[in-house]
Amino acid sequence: MNLTFNFIKSVSNIYDEMIENGFSLVYLGEFSHEITKMFTSMAESDMEKQSEERSVQRKVYHVMVETLQNMNKHSDEIREGKIGSGLFIIGKKDDTYYIITSNMVARKHKDDLENSLITVNNASKEELKEMYKKQIKEGKLSAKGGAGLGLIDIARKTGETLNYQFLQLDEDNFFFILKVEINARKFAKEAY
Repeated sequence: MNLTFNFIKSVSNIYDEMIENGFSLVYLGEFSHEITKMFTSMAESDMEKQSEERSVQRKVYHVMVETLQNMNKHSDEIREGKIGSGLFIIGKKDDTYYIITSNMVARKHKDDLENSLITVNNASKEELKEMYKKQIKEGKLSAKGGAGLGLIDIARKTGETLNYQFLQLDEDNFFFILKVEINARKFAKEAY
């Protein structure tokens, strides 16, 4: 009886947290191309029900796809053909959509990722544009096959700082958390 009550209380607490923080979709598990397609479809449907401006829908969709692809391609849990796993959250509070992703990053990749984030966050709009062009032109591939465009592209599309944190899991690994914000009011105005 007590175990059932604790379970119900836990579920109720999670539900209350989701409502309070505006979470509309939370997923913890493996990520694949099919799961990415499913999430983007669900988010699009939700935004259409809320009569969100098309310009805002496109921004949110683009950032979702980019963050999910980054997690799918760059999770350090991908080994021997296994699919990477992580946490994905999308929500809206007031006029701001936010997308939060988390996945494991090996210590040996942490500094490069953090330096990329610092560089992107310190760049002006024009510098981001030039960085993007340079990456496309030079086509430098990372060890995991990415061209390093994801973070630059997300920053360009949102015009916001990429919020991130690394939490140490053990001696060799970190839990990487990325939060991207999309101001709906700003992008709805741009459409006019």
